[in-house]
Amino acid sequence: MNAVLTAQEAAQAGSATGLIMTFAVYAILIGALWFFFMRPQKKEQKRVAAMLAALEVGDYVLTTAGMYGVVIDIQENDVIVEFGSNKNCRIPMQKAAISKVEKPGES
Repeated sequence: MNAVLTAQEAAQAGSATGLIMTFAVYAILIGALWFFFMRPQKKEQKRVAAMLAALEVGDYVLTTAGMYGVVIDIQENDVIVEFGSNKNCRIPMQKAAISKVEKPGES
């Protein structure tokens, strides 16, 4: 009878160790997913926010629609962009619609 109880206790201890190992593996997988997916996304969001914060009048911009223009005016969340050589083509748009900024002196 004593041998049967020891076998049952050993089986319960083994299942507890297996449960702890399973949780450890899940924790490692979740950590790896965060490291490879969420972290680069946050880094890219910070880069875009810094780019839009440094936006100035006269900068050349590329919009998400693929159009190039020059920033004419900047408000809190919007910008007015002049497109092409026609000085009458000024379109207001959100800052979020700007995908790339190039300073006038850069090439």
